[in-house]
Amino acid sequence: MQRDWYDEGSSNSVWGSRSKRFYRYFSDTIWHPLLSAVMTATSRSSVRLLFFLIFIFVGLLLSTRLLDATGSSIAENPSRNSVQTTKTVHIEPTITQVIPSKPPKIIEIPLKCSSGNLTRTCPADYYPKTFKIQDQEYISDPPHECPEYFRWIHEDLKAWKETGITEDMVERAKRTANFRLVISNGRAYVETYQKSFQSRDVFTLWGILQLLRKYPGKVPDLDLMFDCVDWPVILKKYYRGPNAVAPPPLFRYCSDDSTLDIVFPDWSFWGWPEINIKPWGSLLKELNEGNTRSKWIDREPYAYWKGNPIVAETRMDLLKCNVSEKQDWNARVYAQDWFKESQQGFKQSDLASQCIHRYKIYIEGSAWSVSDKYILACDSVTFIVKPRYYDFFTRGLMPVHHYWPIKENDKCRSIKFAVDWGNTHKKKAQEIGKTASSFIQEELKMEKVYDYMFHLLTEYSKLLKYKPTIPEKAVELCSEAMACGSKGFEKEFMMESMVKGPSSQVSPCTMPPPYEPQALKSILRRKANSILQVEKWEKGYFENQHNKP
Repeated sequence: MQRDWYDEGSSNSVWGSRSKRFYRYFSDTIWHPLLSAVMTATSRSSVRLLFFLIFIFVGLLLSTRLLDATGSSIAENPSRNSVQTTKTVHIEPTITQVIPSKPPKIIEIPLKCSSGNLTRTCPADYYPKTFKIQDQEYISDPPHECPEYFRWIHEDLKAWKETGITEDMVERAKRTANFRLVISNGRAYVETYQKSFQSRDVFTLWGILQLLRKYPGKVPDLDLMFDCVDWPVILKKYYRGPNAVAPPPLFRYCSDDSTLDIVFPDWSFWGWPEINIKPWGSLLKELNEGNTRSKWIDREPYAYWKGNPIVAETRMDLLKCNVSEKQDWNARVYAQDWFKESQQGFKQSDLASQCIHRYKIYIEGSAWSVSDKYILACDSVTFIVKPRYYDFFTRGLMPVHHYWPIKENDKCRSIKFAVDWGNTHKKKAQEIGKTASSFIQEELKMEKVYDYMFHLLTEYSKLLKYKPTIPEKAVELCSEAMACGSKGFEKEFMMESMVKGPSSQVSPCTMPPPYEPQALKSILRRKANSILQVEKWEKGYFENQHNKP
């Protein structure tokens, strides 16, 4: 068999095969008739026709070779420009691979409470110093923005923005502090100066330790003083003027417009064993369930309050608003005897079962009261008797949107009008109650409380002008040292509120920027105007009552 003229081993073998077939076709089919036509042509027109036909067939030959070469080039290198400029090229659509999301891997690090670890000591490797998201084998959602009330952190630390915080300033806050807390390399050290009332200091420190468990390696080094007493003591008036010294930074649970104390979440978020109030994470769920037991419209159409009246004159004054044979101010007020209640097993103090009135009253005690969050979570319209103090979240509340303002110096008449208004404007009243409870359920859940703590401590640490060192008399504190040797409600609440492992989020919520001065003024003006509007409505209400025949 005769061998073809092209090399079978070359990369052009395909082209050679095609050329051979084309050559044979061209020779046998085209050239022979053309040569015959030339030899027999006898006129000028026939010659012209002959050359025209030759030109056409040469053009066809070149076009065929060019198309073959282009096709071969596309097959060998689809990324060349010939592919991009050829109009007939069909590009397959890109198929995006959808990777199903994996549920977060739960990382739990239990307490190491062995029989030999009841002396309140911390094991050397009790918790990882750092924690990477890769350890959880999934990618979490990006952090979301923190609630609006987080912006007050900037206002609370404003007094030290220009000067920073020196170790001398911190030392000067020792005068009334219960303890000094130093966080160094992710571990907590505490120097105690004086025991707090009940277990306030214990559960405040417990909460901070849980923050370290939630965000290991993220809480920066810091040094602070904490006062567990209700009343703020860092008065602004002593730190004004060109020659005034910088104020000492002091943390506590509440403050007011005349003081500079730095507000921090109170101890009851992790439980209040002395009066059997559960940790907030559990209690918030129970309060939400309690809201579903009775619709707002089916609840008692009165204002309800129950608490200890002897701690403040304003509470004793509230007792006068209770229903009597002579007068009904639309209030149902009850004095709570906590000693008697403890003897009876706290059977009458279940907070989730107290969401049975359309309206609930919040009134301060000797200072601010932890009861504000329990009352606001109830779906009832919260009547707030004009407060003096604020805690870390209440500055985010707006009158007539989250609550109804009540006069402090004319409580009974103010309560009566508020109840009558709500019973007349039922839809609006229900909206106020629901807005408040939604705020508590979403903006004050434990994840947000921890994030507030994280951002407050982080922003505070940025102001320190020195590297914190562990005080000579300080002891290391960890969850094992606090919980392993505890008993009763104290241990129960610690175990219930313990952070089992690192947060499923990569990092806390995104801290919002400080208020612009005009924006802050606008917010305060809006609050004041809302309260003035309610007072005008109240005044008109009683004027109409007086003018009735």
